[in-house]
Amino acid sequence: MLNDVLKGLMDRYQQRVPDVAAVIAAMIKEGMIQQADDIENDHIAFRTMGVPQLGVQSLEKIFLHYGYKKMDKYHFAAKKLDAWWYAPPAPQYPRIFISELRVNDLSEAAQEIIHRYTSEVKTDPVNALNLDDASAVDTFLHSSLWRTPTLADYQLLAAESEYAAWVIYNRYYLNHFTVSVHNLPAGYNTVADFNIFLEKHGFRLNDAGGKIKTSPDGALLQSATVAGMITAEFAGGEKQAIAGSYVEFAERKVLPQFAHLPAAEIGRAQRREGFEAGNADKIFESTYATQTKKSS
Repeated sequence: MLNDVLKGLMDRYQQRVPDVAAVIAAMIKEGMIQQADDIENDHIAFRTMGVPQLGVQSLEKIFLHYGYKKMDKYHFAAKKLDAWWYAPPAPQYPRIFISELRVNDLSEAAQEIIHRYTSEVKTDPVNALNLDDASAVDTFLHSSLWRTPTLADYQLLAAESEYAAWVIYNRYYLNHFTVSVHNLPAGYNTVADFNIFLEKHGFRLNDAGGKIKTSPDGALLQSATVAGMITAEFAGGEKQAIAGSYVEFAERKVLPQFAHLPAAEIGRAQRREGFEAGNADKIFESTYATQTKKSS
């Protein structure tokens, strides 16, 4: 079931995010991998609204049912977000990162707009799902939840919280998946080297806080493309280009106590685990206008 749910997420994500297929094609052309399945997916991420019947407490039920374990919490004061990561039931599955907008921390005007839409969801929709039906779960993760917002409401939210605006339009749409670079061939197996490869092939990188986001311990390095723009159709037929989703890249260094092991004995358990709030804070900005409106 988990395989089917993850496949459904990735299939639709690839259809909507051209950078995914383009990155994979470039990796194959360079001889890094032979096929898409050779990529280790470090993690996938979702964005949610922090309202009683939705948010993390609702969405996480799906993945907890499939054996994921809730791990550390992160707080992003300036962006008014909380987030948690979830460890997979087996190492072949991606970690999951779910963030949540602290709706009550926004202005009354922004809260009113958000509640006008999210109040259409009267009860926690996951409670009505048959979590043993992968097709039903896949459909839910790509469902609208609430009506299509107006362009005016989207713009008002974006002026205060670009995260809020992204979620009000995209709902639970997969925000990004993450290529693990540390297991790639030499010359590509660090974020620094992989970024060179990406830029050589014309991909634009999120440079908020620098193109490489590094944890204080130096053991988790991340980068990301800038989200491609999509033509969004709002209520009443109005259209505007808005940020879609993006692709992330992660390098997890071998922990010091395992540095003596040969490469063949290095797996996830021997590498830096978890996430870093400082890194994630800047990765969020892959969908923000400060990045998407920069000239290429």
